Amino acid sequence: MDSVQYARICRYVSETPWAIQPEVMSVLQGVLRERAGGHRPTAEEVRERIAAQDGDRSGVGRVRSGNVAVLPIHGAIMRRADMLQEISGAVSLERMEARLDEALSDTNVSDIVLHVDSPGGAVDGVPEFAARVRAARGGDKRIVAVADTLAASAAYWIATAADEVTVTPSGEVGSIGVFAAHQDLSGALEQAGVDVTLISAGPYKIEGNPFEPLSEEARSAIQNRIDDYYSMFIEDVAAGRGVSTEAVRSGFGQGRVVGARDALSEGMVDRVETFGDTLARLRNTAQAGNDNRQSRRGRRGATARRRFAFA
Repeated sequence: MDSVQYARICRYVSETPWAIQPEVMSVLQGVLRERAGGHRPTAEEVRERIAAQDGDRSGVGRVRSGNVAVLPIHGAIMRRADMLQEISGAVSLERMEARLDEALSDTNVSDIVLHVDSPGGAVDGVPEFAARVRAARGGDKRIVAVADTLAASAAYWIATAADEVTVTPSGEVGSIGVFAAHQDLSGALEQAGVDVTLISAGPYKIEGNPFEPLSEEARSAIQNRIDDYYSMFIEDVAAGRGVSTEAVRSGFGQGRVVGARDALSEGMVDRVETFGDTLARLRNTAQAGNDNRQSRRGRRGATARRRFAFA
């Protein structure tokens, strides 16, 4: 990673509102601090740190289980994830969108499962992707989100857009909230003998940069953005779960993850069942539907033959 790319990542982490579990963000911040101090953690070291917090389950693709399309969403979610792939095992929103579109257009797919195991991610792009999922719900193909074993923050935001949300018995959902992680690297850079001079035009162009402490004015501006995204998060969850925004604000964990049984009692999920049980249920429903359609076609054919015989 060259110095220009590193500077971009520092700015991205500092300026982006995140809907992610704070302990995962701490890994990203720790790696950036070490890079500022001159240490370059290896890719294996970073993977081990992510695994300690998140199980190192990065990836998104598409597989089939019978006529059910399974879209794995495993790891931190963000746009253009290649920029942070080295330090976070990120999941690309663009790839998720493409896989969803493929499944929706595939005539051999009866239902779609979002197989979620994610601590969340960056906010940007998540409302748009959740809207795509929500627009497809209620159609011919049922969309079911399965928290196996974690759907937190941005991942839960997306999951609630599905027709149905399930969680495994040992799983957790929630962590509804948004935060920004400003990095003040000035002390580390000073110790490393690095002096950064920012030359800018525009009163707020370098506001919130990671090379100096955060001003109160910059903090206020960031807080306003966080509040806006939090409202969007609350409204989308309320719409997805069919409850009021006040019910989400005052319940639904209030920023904490919630275990399976409590999540069911609070209306955060529709079922508690294993991933395998969800797949089996959808496959059986799809097969029953196929059998019914074939039976109806058979009856129509028999009726037509009788009519022809009496003609």
